[in-house]
Amino acid sequence: MDSLIAAAARALATGDALGALRRVALRDDPPALALRGIAMAQLGEHARARELLRRAASGFGAHEPLAQARCVVAEAEVALATRDLAESARHLAAAAATLDARGDAANAVQARLIAVRRLLLIGRLDEARAALAQVDARGLAPALAAVADLVAAELDLRALRVDAARAALARAQAAAARSGVPALVAEAADAQRVLERPAARLRDATGEHLLRLDEVAAWLGSGALVVDACRHGLRAGDQALSLARRPVLFVLACALAEAWPGDAARDALIARAFRTRRPDETHRARLRVEIGRLRALARPFAGIDATARGFVLRPHGGRDVAVLAPPIDGDSAALLALLSDGAAWSTSALALALGASQRTVQRALAELEADARVRAIGRARSRRWLAPSLAGFATILLLPAALPSA
Repeated sequence: MDSLIAAAARALATGDALGALRRVALRDDPPALALRGIAMAQLGEHARARELLRRAASGFGAHEPLAQARCVVAEAEVALATRDLAESARHLAAAAATLDARGDAANAVQARLIAVRRLLLIGRLDEARAALAQVDARGLAPALAAVADLVAAELDLRALRVDAARAALARAQAAAARSGVPALVAEAADAQRVLERPAARLRDATGEHLLRLDEVAAWLGSGALVVDACRHGLRAGDQALSLARRPVLFVLACALAEAWPGDAARDALIARAFRTRRPDETHRARLRVEIGRLRALARPFAGIDATARGFVLRPHGGRDVAVLAPPIDGDSAALLALLSDGAAWSTSALALALGASQRTVQRALAELEADARVRAIGRARSRRWLAPSLAGFATILLLPAALPSA
């Protein structure tokens, strides 16, 4: 390795992209192209970065598999930053295997952490947890150690293991400080602030309260009957019932919980569940059927009794009842939570993360754009979507698969 390449690599390792470019900006040999690509990525010029990294990989060719694999890893990181989630994970896995076989353990770990972060973004938490368990974090450089701990912290936060997340974030902050990379220090500090921000609203008999993540975890583990509007289900201690695929039943459960300890009027339940304000006998008959279905499913948690004017929830064992509502309301809350990370998302990436069709996501984005809550940049296939940060709130409970499903 010549002296300019070595100096540029050292500059990049500390986040000094301009210093690296000053050394290799006029060179077109594959090592220089790779370093220029990484520098452009650090400066936010992602399209140019990917072009340079692809040229570098092509220039190295099959006769230099180690350098080519490093380019693949660097391009995968750029793809992750631009939320290009459709990239094949097979290429990244093959690159990691090549790096391992040729003794480049640090870049192999980097490749595996990129794969884990992609799984996190699309809500495949079990796969992400299993993949992270395969990463050997011993003896990592401070920057890589910080990334590994940030990934571990996010997995713990998604599962509401707040104490474990807090410990991982403390390790990440210490490692980021040792790395001397400003962007990494800022990312660790921002992740720490998630613990202090309101993450949900709790509605119970005493009113509505904002909860931090540790308070959410305490409520879910308290034994109270919690109607969880973040994951659309019922929870009481270790018991859980998912109603994510039964939207009418979930709406009825929310209405009954919000009315508790009183009863909910039949006409109010019909208006909320069936979206009509002029109920007739067919609506009342349908309400009886749906309440019967909910009563059967909710039997381990509570009974549902008819009253003169409607229905009332009777939790077993004298449990309290509460509704855990997301920090923002609306059918597009999860979509806004993904967009609030500051990255520019494509429609296809949003659809992949949400497990929805692109047509459904396009309709939701059109409605949000009409309300000036999101904005588009680019056109046609290069169009990307942005939204302002949800200032003052943590979005962990709104992200795909934020809590384990029943």
